[in-house]
Amino acid sequence: MSAALAVAWQRLAGAVWGGRTGSLCRGLRTGPRRLQDLAEAAATKEAENQSATDLSPLILQRNSMRWDGKIYEEIPIAHIKATYNNTHIQVVSFDNRPFARTSCGTEGFQNAKKGTAIAAQTAAMAAAVKARGKGVLHVRVMVKGLGPGRKAAIKGLTMGGLEVISITDNTPVPHNGCRPRKARRM
Repeated sequence: MSAALAVAWQRLAGAVWGGRTGSLCRGLRTGPRRLQDLAEAAATKEAENQSATDLSPLILQRNSMRWDGKIYEEIPIAHIKATYNNTHIQVVSFDNRPFARTSCGTEGFQNAKKGTAIAAQTAAMAAAVKARGKGVLHVRVMVKGLGPGRKAAIKGLTMGGLEVISITDNTPVPHNGCRPRKARRM
């Protein structure tokens, strides 16, 4: 009778715990000493896991990542505003002191040519050269707008000699705020 109960217990535990019953059933059949050993082993394993998680904040600190001795928050920022008609690029320090400011219009492009990718790339290269002259080597990029000069301006910054650390999209997206303009008729 007791053997039949033990087999039934094993089957029930196997269905509940998904086959992890070998150690549990052995512990139940062999007595309290075996259960103590299993509990001690589980406690030591939990202590090892706890000590590993105690060290993880030290491993994941941002201070380990530095560019020219500067942490991420102290790296200069390149703001790119890409509108449909123009692209503005401004490189500022982390506390908003300007290093360089250009746009497609200041680089000599006029009228519809200001809204092209080539104009944005040229303006970004000019901004990068100005910023390099003031000692900037690495930048974080903040892009705003949906104009054609978005990617070209980032490419122009790298061609101008700046290393791009991160790219953040800051484009304002309405949550169905204002009524849009009437549809354009062609």
